[in-house]
Amino acid sequence: MKSDIEIAQSAQMAPIVDVAKQLGLEPDDLELYGKYKAKIAAHVWDRVKDRPDAKLILVTAISPTPAGEGKTTTSVGIGQAMKHINKKAIIALREPSLGPAFGVKGGAAGGGYAQVVPMEDINLHFTGDFHAITSANNLLSALIDNHLQQGNKLNLDPRQITFKRVMDMNDRALRDIMIGMGGKTNGVPREEEFMITPASEIMATLCLSKDLMDLKERCGNIIVGYTYEGTPVRARQLNAQGAMAVVLKDAIKPNLVQTLEHTPAIVHGGPFANIAHGCNTVAATRYALKLADYVITEAGFGADLGAEKFIDIKCRLAGLKPSAVVLVATIRSLKMHGGVAKDALTVENLDALRAGAANMQRHLRNVTQVYGLPCVVAINRFPADTPAEIELIKQLAEEAGGKAILAEHFVKGGEGAVELAKHVVELCEQPNNFSFVYDDADSLKTKIEKIATRVYGADGVDFSKEAERMLRKLGKEGFATAPVCIAKTQYSFSDDAKLLGAPTGWRLTVREVRPSAGAGFIVAITGEVMTMPGLPPVPAAEHIDIDEKGTIVGLF
Repeated sequence: MKSDIEIAQSAQMAPIVDVAKQLGLEPDDLELYGKYKAKIAAHVWDRVKDRPDAKLILVTAISPTPAGEGKTTTSVGIGQAMKHINKKAIIALREPSLGPAFGVKGGAAGGGYAQVVPMEDINLHFTGDFHAITSANNLLSALIDNHLQQGNKLNLDPRQITFKRVMDMNDRALRDIMIGMGGKTNGVPREEEFMITPASEIMATLCLSKDLMDLKERCGNIIVGYTYEGTPVRARQLNAQGAMAVVLKDAIKPNLVQTLEHTPAIVHGGPFANIAHGCNTVAATRYALKLADYVITEAGFGADLGAEKFIDIKCRLAGLKPSAVVLVATIRSLKMHGGVAKDALTVENLDALRAGAANMQRHLRNVTQVYGLPCVVAINRFPADTPAEIELIKQLAEEAGGKAILAEHFVKGGEGAVELAKHVVELCEQPNNFSFVYDDADSLKTKIEKIATRVYGADGVDFSKEAERMLRKLGKEGFATAPVCIAKTQYSFSDDAKLLGAPTGWRLTVREVRPSAGAGFIVAITGEVMTMPGLPPVPAAEHIDIDEKGTIVGLF
């Protein structure tokens, strides 16, 4: 079989103006970035805002492993399959980050015959959204340091500046640095660090903003640090929000592309799912809900992180209500959760599969019983999967109160996900008991405890003294009703990446709490969360190249 990039490069893409016509959009509704990419113009919202909402379908997954799950591929496969069953659908996805693309992950635009295209553009600079977010972030950082240099009228404590610089590359050497060195004219010396752009508060803020004016207001809310007396200092006190909004004026507009089978796809925003909420933008989802009958979207990592945050943060703040959930699982990953080494995953092992499937069953029960939504397990098929293994997964899904359907969209495109798409449509028509994990009125500690015990399966939560102090402080500063974003490892329900499957008999430890005031939530940090990843021993970048004709190779 061809590589992902070879499949994408051989695709016959339709002009994006023709793809837009499927959604009732005219050329004047688009801001073109070449022939196959466009932004949806802001004036479209006034025309479509009063239309009824489409059915919203969330694609999530089991706890990820190095064996791979395939949420994006499955999202694209379902979207393509909708056309096969004569349903008007649109896909809403996150944008990939350059760091992982050149680091360990490779491309992030789907795979096989279930991809969004132009694949190379989407995985690289695309329409420049990540660059704009990086620039807006670092504009604020520059204004902070200039304020210190020019007399510090706000009495900002250089030791308590919480806003960090970012770049969209895995440059571990920038994690801990000293700035302002070299003399008086170069600024006030202080410790600083870089994060990767998807971890930026600006990214989370943009992704939860409904439009440009909302984004400007939220940018002004960002807490950049604290005074010597412990009072928060916000970006609006530096008069930063206007300039930041100017930099972000195009980045807030959703990007329209297509799948290999010409299904419309909006690809917009890309926050991490551990330090942030891991979903595409509210703006993109709002447009999608008005332009089609079915919207297929995804949330990062497993259903304990991405799906919980999609529901408790994005749906809560944007007033969204999902109709159905697709839980993606692979037999390979479940065997790894059952203790099988990566190099032995192609060997049939029903005992390990049964043990590892406890992870799938807990996620499935969370979706149906905690979130109150109908759910189907999509078995994303790999070549080595055996009939006995497939049958066992179906049986184990039924034991947990759900259904599992084999999907072969990677090899067959939309045709390979028709059965799955039909079942999803049926689920969308079922009444559901959609509910949040916690109430707005719950205390911040209670919100964290409810997520830990109801979703993760923890026995309870232990808070460090610093976390306790910060929770009290944030409660007094107006964050008492804010949603909670728990930052933890994606590999386990617990805060220990080595505890695979569905661990029991453990407690969650919260060591630090931070406000993400622009986004409108607080972040509870557990374990070691990496906001600036490093490169692996053999980075993907070493295999990426371009020839004299401009053909790119090695990008997955």
